[in-house]
Amino acid sequence: VQLQASGGGLVQAGDSLRLSCAASGRTFGSYSVAWFRQAPGKEREFVSAISWTTGITHYADSLKGRFTISRDNARDTVYLQMNSVKPEDTAVYYCAARYYSRIGQKADEYDYWGQGTQVTVSS
Repeated sequence: VQLQASGGGLVQAGDSLRLSCAASGRTFGSYSVAWFRQAPGKEREFVSAISWTTGITHYADSLKGRFTISRDNARDTVYLQMNSVKPEDTAVYYCAARYYSRIGQKADEYDYWGQGTQVTVSS
């Protein structure tokens, strides 16, 4: 499966932004899909994930309540709704997928990666 991440940009603190991760080549059926992010000089960190089969979601503790992951079966797309963004949310956001319905939180558990989309939050 190929992944195409989009939706990043330059926003101000407190704004909202929605990232998209579209699948091509195969559908997301039986996959779990995750978002990770990597800020300059920092390691890649888990943001959120969703099981395409069950719809079960999981979030990094620090992001609960501000970010929401969802899926659109018809469009084979996963979204990450980011609300009340903060300057510390600035990073390249990557979507990733693995052919396993159970959610993983580690980057090395995912086999397929999109190219990343830059999110920059100004204060």
